[in-house]
Amino acid sequence: MDFNIKSGNPEKQRTACVIVAVFESRRLSPAAKAIDDVSDKHLSNLIRRGDMEGNKGQYLLLHNVPGMIADRVLLIGCGKEREIDDLTYRKIIANSIRALNTTGSLECVNYLTELSIKGRDHSWKIRQAVQIAEHSLYQFDELKSKKKKDRRPLRKITFTVPTRKELPQGEAAMNEGRAIANGIKLTRDLANRPSNICTPAYLAKQAQDLAKKNRSLTVTVLEEADMKKLGMGSLLSVSQGSVEPAKLITLEYKGSKKSQKPIVLVGKGVTFDTGGISLKPGQAMDEMKYDMCGAASVFGTIAAVVELGLPVNVVGVIPAVENMPSGTATNPGDIFTSMSGKTIEVLNTDAEGRLILCDAITYSERFNPEVVIDIATLTGACVIALGKHATGLLSNHNPLARDLLSAGEESGDRAWQLPLWDEYQEQLNSPFADMANIGGREAGTVTAACFLSRFAEKYHWAHLDIAGTAWISGANKGATGRPVSLLMQYIFNQTK
Repeated sequence: MDFNIKSGNPEKQRTACVIVAVFESRRLSPAAKAIDDVSDKHLSNLIRRGDMEGNKGQYLLLHNVPGMIADRVLLIGCGKEREIDDLTYRKIIANSIRALNTTGSLECVNYLTELSIKGRDHSWKIRQAVQIAEHSLYQFDELKSKKKKDRRPLRKITFTVPTRKELPQGEAAMNEGRAIANGIKLTRDLANRPSNICTPAYLAKQAQDLAKKNRSLTVTVLEEADMKKLGMGSLLSVSQGSVEPAKLITLEYKGSKKSQKPIVLVGKGVTFDTGGISLKPGQAMDEMKYDMCGAASVFGTIAAVVELGLPVNVVGVIPAVENMPSGTATNPGDIFTSMSGKTIEVLNTDAEGRLILCDAITYSERFNPEVVIDIATLTGACVIALGKHATGLLSNHNPLARDLLSAGEESGDRAWQLPLWDEYQEQLNSPFADMANIGGREAGTVTAACFLSRFAEKYHWAHLDIAGTAWISGANKGATGRPVSLLMQYIFNQTK
């Protein structure tokens, strides 16, 4: 999609479609009023006859509006003007893009960025609009023999700013939104690919290809022999049942001076999770290809950082494995020694994500990190607790947690903090090893994070459980690209 920024009056736009807002009850936005004035009250007359109320979700397409150079005018219902908040704005933009895509318009000039939202400037509105436009038009059809083709696909969207003075700021916001949207698309594409394509080796190749295109990015891939030398017994215990060898992928982006400590992102990369010997039920097991969404989000975030050339150092660490049952697979009750030297009794082989993350978190120490943030589709308990709307957040450092929560609010990719109290640690006690890999049914999300916290004692660390937010099920099944927006907003805020 081609995005542009411009200023100017709606009646002077030579384009296939101009998009303007209508509020309840039949109130015109400033841009809509300008069109109404040049068209001899054409919009007012239509609305007065009841063609549109201005309710949220409504739209009305008009052709050959008098006084307009544009071929079409698309009216978008926005509800009550004073009640437009962040979420409502996103829904309004999504509705406008979906409606526009049915008109046959190849391009448009969108005036919805003039909507007033408390605490949000034009940069925020443009950045959000670009991301939502790309997200709304996303399709994953690369594996279909016959691809669905729009007769006249939308190719260009121009968003507006009030005056020429705001053009540079608007263009910067557009570039940021486009980079984030590209990162989200990469994340969704990787996650949506099936496990017979997207293997640990495939992820390693994708990282290497990304580095070839960007000199600021360095990629290192550790093989199982390398991990064995490092003592990563916990990580290797997960991959030992699969014919697909594990990979530990590191992506290092250096956008600032060497003395600046990096932000380290650790992404869970289980390219398929059968549960191992603790086999999952067959129903919806196909969705376990999404157990590498944490890894995919690290790819997407770093790709966006690289595209923007942000003045920050970021490291991505991706433990990539496949969890399979076989004659060589880990048995419940087996004990392994992690890279940290701590021993782990594996009571459930389907709690494998924490087993690969703990060694990756220990490995992250070598980068002398400012913070470490791990991202993982870790627990079904998080889905029960928070549903599909909020990512679970746990941290050993409250300022880091607050920064991530704030980034989630600003980006619309929200998280909710859960407790990481010492009382929960007791549930991980084992009579045979330093710890067990599960803590029972109670507080499953918290005890999983408690497990990881034992390997993150040397630095500030946060855990994002995206089990409920990384993908959606049902007829529109697919990856969401979360939490790339949250992570990018966090990184933006660290560079200010």
